[in-house]
Amino acid sequence: MSNLTVANRYAEALFKVAQEKNVLNELNAELQLVKDVIELTPEFVQFVSHPKVKTDKKQAFIKESFGQALSEPSLHLIYLLVDRKRTDILVPLIQTFKKLALDAQDKAEALVYSAKPLAKEDEQQIAELFAKKAGKKQLEVKNVVDQELIGGLKIRIGDRIYDGSVKAQLDRMQRQLIAGTR
Repeated sequence: MSNLTVANRYAEALFKVAQEKNVLNELNAELQLVKDVIELTPEFVQFVSHPKVKTDKKQAFIKESFGQALSEPSLHLIYLLVDRKRTDILVPLIQTFKKLALDAQDKAEALVYSAKPLAKEDEQQIAELFAKKAGKKQLEVKNVVDQELIGGLKIRIGDRIYDGSVKAQLDRMQRQLIAGTR
């Protein structure tokens, strides 16, 4: 069974538990914190997946590292993955869980690439405009600065990309000129 399939199963099970206990948003926030720690400190995953470190030491390290930031379901999930030597699926599991949590609330995440940081008002306008296009009630906008865009915006919602960047327009013109259609 592929790692992604296993991650999806764990995410769906955790999602059901979170819905039953009515802690969907809290659990999602906690898991995003775990994901940030994993992405910023690769040594964390190396330690908790090291075969010579005993499981109880790994669990104590996890509890000490996160302190009160994680609730019981989050801690038990990480303990379970450490125990079953499945820490490699933690990030895909968290991503799947976030998608399930957002879908349950009729929300979606939008990555907005721009040449310079967007103002909060601009993010809100983008969220309102593209929420309708995505068929969602609300969008969570995450701004990513990409100076290669030159200007304009590139928006990714799920597997859809809306590219209104200057770079994309210049690339289209270049292809048209090369093909001789203009």
